[in-house]
Amino acid sequence: MRPGEEVPDDYFFVNASASSVLLRQRILRKCREDIYQFFDRENGQVAIYDAVNPLASGRRTLAKEFAKHNIQTLFIESVCNDRRIIEENVRNVKISSPDYVGWSDEDAVNHYLARMAAKIPHFESMEEKDLNYIKMIDAGEKLVINNCSFGYISHRIVFYLLNLHIKQRHAYFVRAGTSSETAYKTDGSLEEKGIDYAKKMTETLLKHRESERQAQIALDGIERESKPLIVWTSTRRRTVETAQFLHDAGFKIRQRSQMSQLNPGVCEKLSERRIREKFPEEVAKHEADPYHHRYPRAESYHDLAVRLEPIILELEREKNDLLIIAHESVLRVLYGYLMACNATDIPILSFPRNEIIEIVPASYDNKAKRINIRDLPPETIPGSPEDIRIPVPASGAMTPVSIGDPRSGTLSPIDGARSPKKSRSPERGQGTHLLVERALRGT
Repeated sequence: MRPGEEVPDDYFFVNASASSVLLRQRILRKCREDIYQFFDRENGQVAIYDAVNPLASGRRTLAKEFAKHNIQTLFIESVCNDRRIIEENVRNVKISSPDYVGWSDEDAVNHYLARMAAKIPHFESMEEKDLNYIKMIDAGEKLVINNCSFGYISHRIVFYLLNLHIKQRHAYFVRAGTSSETAYKTDGSLEEKGIDYAKKMTETLLKHRESERQAQIALDGIERESKPLIVWTSTRRRTVETAQFLHDAGFKIRQRSQMSQLNPGVCEKLSERRIREKFPEEVAKHEADPYHHRYPRAESYHDLAVRLEPIILELEREKNDLLIIAHESVLRVLYGYLMACNATDIPILSFPRNEIIEIVPASYDNKAKRINIRDLPPETIPGSPEDIRIPVPASGAMTPVSIGDPRSGTLSPIDGARSPKKSRSPERGQGTHLLVERALRGT
């Protein structure tokens, strides 16, 4: 669309005017050009082409067009016969899309339902045996898969869709408490300050959840219990002990070995000065690409993202509220996924200990906010350095440099932040696995 140009009233309808049809063709052509550039010039692997494509002939033409550019096409069709799910989805999801900015809820609902009703008589459900497609029925209750020539990524997409649901829940991120033993290879217990942090974090979280429950009761007048809270920790002792007060309060704790912190390799216990002296070439590579680079015998953030893929899939499948207690490196990757961060930004996200990060997933823009933990000693609070040139320190370590006020940073979790409604085109060097999962959030 040109600046100042508005979408015509009949743009989304089958019997659109000639001018609307021309506009639609112009937009579709530009979308395809963006996709070709993404694959050819930006090392892209997965692109989401969001369109109705109601006719079998049109889908075949589209697949042939992409095949000319060596692009495999996988169609995903969502079929819903449950009127309740449709209306709930329209009210909770569709009217929050960019199409309805400035509309009243009722007008947006009526307009979207009219768009659907106008297309249904002309829609041909996918039955083409010569195309790759997945048909989701009634919000994932049933999946029909036509497997013509699926590769690895297509299979991962199928597995991802099997884990999706439309239930709303909250996710909370917190750091593990401090430990006197900060080396990666040791597995130290919480020190006294770490235990104090764990207690205050637990009290703050439970008080916040109760206040949200009371606010919801006041809003709709219906008495209800809070959604069950599940707690995930790594198998490291300090993360497990940080959850001890929640365990004592009766909450279910699950230990996940994949959530262990990033491995610093040979750089463990070395100062930045010493690392620069011993590994000048590695430092240069790390500064050029902090997401993909790994020091000798270490992990990169991309390695960590690959390791966390089962956690990400289970996070999508979880229908209860979820608290994740982990090292900052793990929280960076998971937050980057949920909030659609650019992969190059992930290594410099900051999570100070005096805040719980709450994320409410939504279809178009996940929302994040901070919950302050009061009365913590200053030395307990800092996160890892924002400008990471060396592997992140162990979870119990103190920050060696001042990071300033995290609210001043544009990359750290910000109260009221939202994930982008339209993610930026991935830059060269973004993590493949994060890209696949992030892109699917736009479907």
